[in-house]
This record gives sequence, C-alpha cells and structure tokens, in this order.
Amino acid sequence: MPTQTYFRFDFRTSVSAGPGARAFLPAHMKELAARRWMIITDQGIVSAGIIDKLMELFDGPHDLNIVTVFDEVLQDARMSLVNKAAAIGRQLAVEGILAVGGGSVLDTAKGVKILLAAGLTDIADTVPANTGLYVGELAKRLEIPHIAIPTTAGTGSEVSTIAVFLNEKDRVKANLLHPYINADIAILDPELTVGLPPKITAFTGFDALTHAIEGVAWQYQGQMYDALGLQAIRLVEQNLAVAVSNGADIDARMNLLTASSMAIMSFPGLGAIPVHNCAHALGAMYNIPHGLANAVLLPLVMEALPEIYLPKISVLADALGIKEKAATEELHQMTVARIRTLLQETGLPANFLEFGPKPGEMQQAIMNVLTDPAGLVFKIPLERLIKILSKALLGM
Repeated sequence: MPTQTYFRFDFRTSVSAGPGARAFLPAHMKELAARRWMIITDQGIVSAGIIDKLMELFDGPHDLNIVTVFDEVLQDARMSLVNKAAAIGRQLAVEGILAVGGGSVLDTAKGVKILLAAGLTDIADTVPANTGLYVGELAKRLEIPHIAIPTTAGTGSEVSTIAVFLNEKDRVKANLLHPYINADIAILDPELTVGLPPKITAFTGFDALTHAIEGVAWQYQGQMYDALGLQAIRLVEQNLAVAVSNGADIDARMNLLTASSMAIMSFPGLGAIPVHNCAHALGAMYNIPHGLANAVLLPLVMEALPEIYLPKISVLADALGIKEKAATEELHQMTVARIRTLLQETGLPANFLEFGPKPGEMQQAIMNVLTDPAGLVFKIPLERLIKILSKALLGM
C-alpha cells in the first residue's frame, strides 16, 4: 500500500442543508442568474406533492419562470428520456435546470445539462463505447445553471462528477465523468425524504454505504477522500435501520442525506469498484434498482475479494462499529458479517432470486460484468466472479 500518492480533490457544488432548506430555493435560483427554469423529476415525486411544495415558494413577487416540468423520468437515467428532455429544454430556451428526485432524476438532469451546453442532441455521443471521460483541463465548463434537490439518500448524484445512463439499445449502463456535470447548488432537506418507503430508504442507504466502502478501500486516493468516506460509513451504520423503522425521524434522515453526499465524494470514479461493476451489469440485465443491487452484492464481493479490503480493514471495521481487536483476516470476516446483519435489520434480501434469473443466463451475466465500463481498472478474476454471481443470481 503506498504511503503517499498524488491526488486531486475536485468538487465544486455548494451544499445548502438542513430541515426546511428548500426555503432558500428562490434565492439560490436568483444567485445563479437564470430566469427560465426547467424542472426535471418523475411522476412519483409529483404525486407525492413535493413539486407543489416547491412551487409554493414562488408565491411572492419574483422574476423567475418555471417554463416546464418534465416528469417522465423512470428507473435509471434512460438515454431516450435524457434526449427527450433536452429537446424540450432547447425548444423552450431553458436557461437553468432544477432536478428534484432520486439518482435517476439527478443523472437525467446532468445529461440534459451537457447536451444543452455542448449543443448535442444524443447523450450517447458523450459516452462512446458506453464510457465518457473528461478530466481536468480537457473538460469545459457547462454554462447551464443547475440546482439539485435529492429526495433519496443514496446516490449522492447532486454533488457527483459522475453520471450513469441506461443504454436501452445495448442493455448496459454507460458512465460519464466530467468535473462540471454536478449541480452548482445542492439542497439537502430531510423533510422531503420522510415519505420514502422503508425498502427504498434501505437500498438507497446501502448505495451510499457501498460508495463509501469502495472509496476508502481504493488505495490510491488521498486522505480527504478517506475522511469523507469513513464518516459516511459511520452515519449510515448508525442511522439507516433507524430511518427504515421510523421514516419520520428527521435527524436520521438528515444524517443519511449528508452521508450520501459525503460518500460519493469519497468514491473513486476510476478505481477498483467491483461491487459497482457487478451492480451495473446485473442491474441493466434484470432491471434491479441500483441501490438494491449494491446492497446484495456488497458482502458477496467483499467476501470473494478480500485483497481489496484487507489493507484498510481496520478503519473500515471501526467505522462500522466493530471495536474488537482482532487479526486482519478476522476483522474482514466481522466486517462482512456486520454488513449482512445490516441487510437483515433493514429487510433486504441476500440474493436476486425475486428477479427470476435462470442458470442458462449465467454466461451472459459473466460477459456483462467483464465488459462493463466500471471494471475498466480492476477485472474480477473469472473463478471468483462465478462464485459471486452464483450466490447473487442463483442463491448457491
């Protein structure tokens, strides 16, 4: 494990957080100097009355104009809907984007943002071979004011420089990395998450936990990333079961929203991320919600690939509340066991049997994992990948 390495910490989103933080939305919109705004959301958010709550903030005099509400986002940020929303935004001369929803909504908004800023019409053009990488000076600023209000505590997409889109044609997930794709301002208001069902609370929380664990485990990140990731792990471990059992607990909801943003800031866009590698491939193949895919796969992958986690296992175990002094290998086993206990405490399954995978599909699943862009840096050894997939898909 290297003691020192070069790293770049590159997050620029301003975070406005706390119960009722949505009240500052009009002021933030004026701060960004855009008048014609497009809301991107989904029908569930509209039905829950969250958009109405936000629109009430504009009852007084103002010069802001919500020109359209695009509420067609579905599970996963589907390329066809990114393109459709961008076409509407272009037609209506939209100047700013307000994204309200979970990870799929927030990533859809990122896709719309880059299409409008770059003058493109198809998001697939930004991710040739399903991978788009724009790093540092190679990337241009995206001059589209952008506010994100997450209604789940999982992806951290509001502050993330990564966007994941579902390529419906190839049935794979495409990855775009861009230092200016994240929101200018993120509003973290736990009051907008209290209606989240227990199961969605659980697997979005596991999404954040997975981001943090994979971030801390990656050896080539700097201490800033570790600080955020370890605190995110603590917050999820201490608050997820509480929020699942009592969705109205504002303190737990706030802690999970904070953990979600912190976790994604610790996540390596380019690194060994075998849990996400498997989750992207199987999620696209079986239409499994991303957070649930991560939840099931996290203990299976950690168990199968101990060499990735052993160098940092003492701090990972401590963040998960494991205070016993033990040998490295034993700490690793205790850490995996604690994660499995958290799965049980939050009512999540240990495999994907409910999604109907068949033994004859195993070869395709293997191929999808090995060719997924998230496996670019680290390829899971075939023998161990088969073990992971056998347990995840077939319960064997």
